[in-house]
Amino acid sequence: MSLALDPAAQDLLFREARTANTFTDEPVTDEQVQAIYDLVKFGPTAFNQSPLRVVLVRSAEGRERLVRHMAEGNRPKTATAPLVAILAADNEFHEELPALLPHFPQAKDMFFAERPVRESAAGLNAALQAAYFIIGVRAAGLAAGPMTGYDPAGIQKEFLDGDHTPLMVVNIGKPGEEAWFPRSPRLSFDEVVTTV
Repeated sequence: MSLALDPAAQDLLFREARTANTFTDEPVTDEQVQAIYDLVKFGPTAFNQSPLRVVLVRSAEGRERLVRHMAEGNRPKTATAPLVAILAADNEFHEELPALLPHFPQAKDMFFAERPVRESAAGLNAALQAAYFIIGVRAAGLAAGPMTGYDPAGIQKEFLDGDHTPLMVVNIGKPGEEAWFPRSPRLSFDEVVTTV
């Protein structure tokens, strides 16, 4: 059975897409980032929580502040990517629920009054949105280099606050020379899927 999505789009989003490790110096525009968000904001989250928050690092000063919190192997690519996004979970997402879930505004207090519950929900649902974000970057014809090799406490202190938990840092741009490592293996359908 074939997929409804055009094979070229399947390749762009999945089969040919890889984590980029080098980038050209072609800028990533605000319009491109807006188009990415306008597409991926429709990806589902529980209770329409939408807890993902994005910090775009464009300035040289911001880049310098970020690079010092990256793992050694991630510093050169983060220093040279045209745009870097810090993706974070908003642990106070519930404050937006009356607007995001107008047919069930009581969900804010009924389910998310306690901080540990919010942190768990925000982490899971913002991670879903981070995956949508990466697919959106690819849909824009750009390459994404998502990374979790960094000092979370340092990034939180430097760019966020106590209500936001960093999830990943994503380098964004057109792939440069020798951008790709060899494709790593994937598990087969039978290794992953069980029918009961």
